[in-house]
Amino acid sequence: MSNLPSHARVVIIGGGAVGASSLYHLAKAGWTDCVLLEKNELTAGSTWHAAGNVPTFSSSWSIMNMQRYSASLYRELGQRVDYPMNYHVTGSIRLGHSKERLQEFKRVVGMGRYQGMELDVLTPDQMRGRYPFLETHDLTGALYDPYDGDIDPAQLTQALAKGARDLGAKIVRFCPVTGARREKDEWVITTPQGEIRCEYVVNAAGYYAREVGKMFGRNVPMMVMSHQYILFDEIPELAAWSKEVGHKLPLLRDVDSSYYLRQEKYGMNLGPYERNCRAHWVTPDDPIPEDFSFQLFPDDLERLEWYLNDAVERVPILGTAGLSRVINGPIPYAPDGNPLIGPMPGVPNAFEACVFTFGICQAGGAGKVLAEWVTEGQTEWDMWSCDPRRYTDYTDQDYCIAKGMEVYGHEYAMHFPKHYWPAARKKKLSPIHDRIAALGAQFKPYNGWERAMWYAKPGDDTSEEATQTWGREGPWAKRIEEECLAVRDAAGILDLPGFSRFRLKGEGAREWLSSLITGRVPKPGRIGLAYFADDKGRIVTEMSVMTIEDDFFFLITAAAAQWHDLEWLQKHRPADAAFTLDDVTANFACQILTGPKSRAILAEVAEADLSTPWLTHQTAEIAGRYCQLVRVSFAGELGWEIHTKVGDTAAIFDAVWEAGQKHGLKPFGMEALDSLRIEKGYRAWKGDLSTDYTVLQGGLERFVDWSKPSFKGKAALEREKQQGVAKRFVTLTVEAGECDAPYMSTLWSGGEVVGETTSGNWGYRVGKSIALGMLRADLAVPGREIEVEIFGDRFKATVQLDQPLWDPSNERLKA
Repeated sequence: MSNLPSHARVVIIGGGAVGASSLYHLAKAGWTDCVLLEKNELTAGSTWHAAGNVPTFSSSWSIMNMQRYSASLYRELGQRVDYPMNYHVTGSIRLGHSKERLQEFKRVVGMGRYQGMELDVLTPDQMRGRYPFLETHDLTGALYDPYDGDIDPAQLTQALAKGARDLGAKIVRFCPVTGARREKDEWVITTPQGEIRCEYVVNAAGYYAREVGKMFGRNVPMMVMSHQYILFDEIPELAAWSKEVGHKLPLLRDVDSSYYLRQEKYGMNLGPYERNCRAHWVTPDDPIPEDFSFQLFPDDLERLEWYLNDAVERVPILGTAGLSRVINGPIPYAPDGNPLIGPMPGVPNAFEACVFTFGICQAGGAGKVLAEWVTEGQTEWDMWSCDPRRYTDYTDQDYCIAKGMEVYGHEYAMHFPKHYWPAARKKKLSPIHDRIAALGAQFKPYNGWERAMWYAKPGDDTSEEATQTWGREGPWAKRIEEECLAVRDAAGILDLPGFSRFRLKGEGAREWLSSLITGRVPKPGRIGLAYFADDKGRIVTEMSVMTIEDDFFFLITAAAAQWHDLEWLQKHRPADAAFTLDDVTANFACQILTGPKSRAILAEVAEADLSTPWLTHQTAEIAGRYCQLVRVSFAGELGWEIHTKVGDTAAIFDAVWEAGQKHGLKPFGMEALDSLRIEKGYRAWKGDLSTDYTVLQGGLERFVDWSKPSFKGKAALEREKQQGVAKRFVTLTVEAGECDAPYMSTLWSGGEVVGETTSGNWGYRVGKSIALGMLRADLAVPGREIEVEIFGDRFKATVQLDQPLWDPSNERLKA
């Protein structure tokens, strides 16, 4: 007789560590009517063969939050659920071979300190004190993480499962999911044991997530890598040392050589991430098997030879050990190596908690995040780094394979600000891509769209090696400065393909839009910024609202926000609405023409009224083609956005470009735009604008219309306004060294942490290093001096007036 219930509030598909954690956290949240379905036994996928390392390290703020939570949970879990746990908190040493690597470590130390973790940077002598078998002659230093360690993945999963069962949740093993369909606002999940209906469903199927996704019409962006680690026999010298000191060696990671080395009882475990890696189940002659439970791939030791030799040179006692066993199992990879946690794009009441490359160390935090998504519709931390909607329709299988292999082969790589990863490029091209490439454009993808970052001149070093720096200076610096000054003194044109664009039209559209945004809906012929808040008053997104007619709008937002923002709008659209909402992103292109000579350039080619004021738009004609001229400029100078249909873009660009030459028109890229916008204090999405902050904390009260009867988030914002905000958005000028403040640099005052930066850059028009950030409210006073921690060093910073550093009264913008 089947023990499958007929109904559940949530069904989770997949019984690995992440699925079990999701069930446990849902039950902890009071949602005990939840069922986990596992096709075999718990842990049968990647969990059973996982090495079980539990680092807290990450250069991502949100992932560090998630991993920190996991480590904290695991320390108490065994006692909390009364289940035996082998969890060894050994600490770890992450080796650095270069100045740049130590800079990365110092930045992570600052992030960790802000999250309540005391990480440290060690000298070579200090390393030997903690790891006496280590060769340190060529090292510059190391990161020490006292919270790192390893856990038995099977015990972890069973402990989470027991905790969930004890709270009333149910697990059904040996029950593969064979299909899913939607009936009367419910999901019907089919299995050999029968059908189960549910309100919500979660894909936690690990390396089978793509196959499960197909049941919901979803193409999960992922691929599967073969990852090997080697277990070695007991090493007498290591055994003697461990018995004498009473503990294990710290886990060792040689991140520049790309492997970890862990003490396993009195032997060793070596896990490389090799450049000559191998993908599995990616060709028609190598399909994913129907069931790969508790199975491994054949050994492939030739791939590991270089890494093994390097590890023996680093820790010579490893060379005395016999090889005990090779584990070669599948691990899923998303194109950026981060998991997918959150709403399943385009599928109602469905979520993903899958494609975990480091599932053991992230499972605890992932379960918390997933449970928040399901039960609250929002998460405590902004989790855009893991949101499935960060990928859209360009992630075909070839793309996923190429990017997965690139990430695996560079698992420990530093992500330098001017470095753009080369694999699987040119997925989406601007209609004038070839033209700007010929002008020297150096490209980077945004939601698959290739955009010019800066324009090189003959002789400039455009090699990948030149970008391996955290510093401001490089072959690009002089060119970015030239582009910024061209915009300041003459004119610049920036090709901006891929703006996300939604057409909202029909009866009731204005009233509905007003109910969602904090401010007023612009009148016909006008354009304005609109902020969308959640029920806690936090910043969900920013859109430009271009009003064509009273109930006809174009909503324009960031390229990366396409699926995220569309889903937010669709989620809140009434089922009986008379208005339509359509994604028309692919139909349009855009250029920014800006600078004091931009009006003179347009006067030569455009049939338009160029005297219309700032924040207006009009239909115009250039080169016999229609376009929309929008009087705005993210660069903060006189200028227009030229919105064109894709087929008309080249002709219009050519006409503007030709007319602009005698006026000094130059192309500029996204790097220059970022410098220009930060001088104006303009916010960037998912940096300065995120659900980590409320609308009021973000300094956006001028975009709040308190007189409106209601709007989403109003009650929370009214409470916050009455009680006073805890932190405030500020612009800082920084007496920085060779690096500007990266995202989430710590702010200090009087030896105390008082805030964080949300973005930083050099302002070429004002000649200063600038940071935008969130500062404790009592310190957010113009003229107040604080410190910014940049890669471990503290630099003096001064709070500025709440106005742009460049053209504070917007005279140039409104000229």
